[in-house]
Amino acid sequence: MNSENKQNRVALFTGGGDRPYALGLASALISRGIFLDFIGSDYLSAPELRKSALVRFLNLRGDQSPDASYWRKCVRVILYYVRLVTYAATAEPRVFHILWNGKLEGLDRILLPYYKLLGKRLLFTAHNVNAGKRDGNDSWFNRLSLKFQYKVLDHIFVHTLRMKDELIEEFAVPQEKISVIPFGINETVPTTELSPVDAKKRLGLNRDTRTLLFFGNIAPYKGLEYLVESLAILSQTGDRYCAVIAGKPKNCRDYWDGIRKAILRHQLQGYIIESSVYIPEEEVEVYFKASDVLILPYTHIYQSGVLFLSYYFGLPVVAADVGSLREDVIEGRTGFICRPKDPHHLAATIRRYFQSELYRNLEKCRRNICEYAQERYSWSKAAEEIHRIYDAQRVQSDSISEKNQIV
Repeated sequence: MNSENKQNRVALFTGGGDRPYALGLASALISRGIFLDFIGSDYLSAPELRKSALVRFLNLRGDQSPDASYWRKCVRVILYYVRLVTYAATAEPRVFHILWNGKLEGLDRILLPYYKLLGKRLLFTAHNVNAGKRDGNDSWFNRLSLKFQYKVLDHIFVHTLRMKDELIEEFAVPQEKISVIPFGINETVPTTELSPVDAKKRLGLNRDTRTLLFFGNIAPYKGLEYLVESLAILSQTGDRYCAVIAGKPKNCRDYWDGIRKAILRHQLQGYIIESSVYIPEEEVEVYFKASDVLILPYTHIYQSGVLFLSYYFGLPVVAADVGSLREDVIEGRTGFICRPKDPHHLAATIRRYFQSELYRNLEKCRRNICEYAQERYSWSKAAEEIHRIYDAQRVQSDSISEKNQIV
């Protein structure tokens, strides 16, 4: 490898998950001629990465099967961090871009000064400014460790202006240290010629059933209970509604049990299709093509990857007005906004959607949403800004090296 390639190489720390995000960004960076050390896992192993001359795929995470025993998981985590520390000590890239922390976020934050001692410039994509606050388990220690993390980092990427404002207001991050970039559209999910009518048949739905989709991991902050309550209201209107719940409960067994009890209490068994398991990528299109609208009844969130997945399939959205969701929903064109934690207003907004031109011309509107999403949420636009920051950080690194040599 020549010295120019070494200068241009960046280490991309993926955390081993979020395949659509990691692969989407990596592909866009590769298209700009950026050399990558891609720190991945079995799950993130993709032919387009392994075949690229610009990518060094480093499978430090290995297998991440959730079915492994507790002790096997412990061994995997220990081995991963040993490999990570060893890699960092000899890594060529001067820029480390951390897309996600691992499950041991505290340990990941402790490693940041170690990377700095090695002379690395540290960049971080903050998908959640403070996930503890979102999940209702924030603490002084969590906020202290977050403040430490944001102080040590050289630059932070966020996907919304509201997240930038929160970093400035709650963690005193200088605004020049933050860049707002688009959330790239998910282009890794397989698609076929499957039609919406055939997709409905696959799920056992009638063609004229008004189908509401709740998709993704189930957690308390996602407000599924408000969708159930609104469905109870809609079931009294005489129109045929069905909510498809497609996702796996995430460490919230009591919450999920409460949801199922609410379904029984309102006698909604005939109005709901449950698929409370992980949905394989090759089956995702069935749910989005069979549905007439995606429902995001969230109570607290920064931005939603599910929203952009919905746009990829051209599916309109009804979203609660929390976080930055309003920034990404164009009323009447890509969906509608409703009040959070208000099942009556959610039900009214769903009725409004089914009375709108957006639903009446759904086939045409799906195409329009796809075109809009490809233009606004392009990975190439995100990569352009990220590339600029990479170059700026290398200049900073060169300047520091020159000063150290003089000293």
